[in-house]
Amino acid sequence: MSDLSAEDAKLVTLARAARARTRAAEGAAVRDSDGRTYAACTVALDTVELTALQLAVAMALASGVKGLEAAAVVADGVADGDSVDVNVVRHFAGANVPVVLAEGSGEVRDVVHT
Repeated sequence: MSDLSAEDAKLVTLARAARARTRAAEGAAVRDSDGRTYAACTVALDTVELTALQLAVAMALASGVKGLEAAAVVADGVADGDSVDVNVVRHFAGANVPVVLAEGSGEVRDVVHT
């Protein structure tokens, strides 16, 4: 699936980098309605657990974002939309927001919509 736009490919790259920096299970990135991007990785502490996508959306919200255009999640074994919970994007940005699902190598497996 190499027909991603340059902007969506950038989200995959940012998500891969966020994941690699900390060797986290997942990396994610979101693009807001102004084109700004936010990248994050999984947080797994004794007292708090967040998926990479939850944290990326929280970072965007904390920056005052009014909407999201797209998201990407990178993790080993990502096969389809059932393996990634996109509800955080749906709750904030509504329906039909594309979420690119990619393997750790960057190979895109699927694009699901909220």
